[in-house]
Amino acid sequence: MREPRSRWTDIAGGDAGERYAERFARLAESGADMHGEARLCAELLPPPARVLDAGCGTGRVAIRLAELGYDCVGVDLDASMLAVARRVAPRLPWILADLGDLAGLGDPVALADRTDQENRIVQDERGNSPQSGEKGGSFDMVVAAGNVIPLLAPGTEARTVAGLAALLRPGGLLVSGFGLDAAHLPLASATVTLADYDGWCREVGLSPLRRLATWEGAPYDGGGYAVSVHTRTPGRRGPRE
Repeated sequence: MREPRSRWTDIAGGDAGERYAERFARLAESGADMHGEARLCAELLPPPARVLDAGCGTGRVAIRLAELGYDCVGVDLDASMLAVARRVAPRLPWILADLGDLAGLGDPVALADRTDQENRIVQDERGNSPQSGEKGGSFDMVVAAGNVIPLLAPGTEARTVAGLAALLRPGGLLVSGFGLDAAHLPLASATVTLADYDGWCREVGLSPLRRLATWEGAPYDGGGYAVSVHTRTPGRRGPRE
């Protein structure tokens, strides 16, 4: 049975990368703060922690964290977005994959193999070798910024959260920010509630740590956007162990 298309694919098609990059370039030129997500992640965990940017898009968060000394991997389903990320930061590992099927990303050998396969065209054209996750081990943090969870394929949300949780070491952090109403989403209505999300996290051994209203750290007061920080509870086994 064919998997449902992600909501992001339905909205953006397959060629949004350059448009997305241009939009954020204009925001940066206007003086807008482009690094709130990376700054919060850095406050939560110091470098050189290993970070998976899940639904990385054009790589803005992973690239900034790498500049700060983190060991970063980016994964996204949109090849046009990854093309921009690879052009901007060719030596970081960028993996084309469905967030609902992340088996192997916590295994250094499998990660190196998948990175090799996805980045080979970059190596061939540029004559340099991308990093391939050689440090190995599980991830200290998984960050899913930019409405990643609400824009997944319908019905895959719980499975995706389980897959992300399985990539975290005990005590590792899952950090996710997403809209809860139409005003904070590129959709007509919300697809995920905080109760849904917390329930999926709880089922796979993730405990709530913090909830914020913005990536800048404002406390959550019931508004239409939330940043949630969950931790993989030491001693509890993940869904694939």
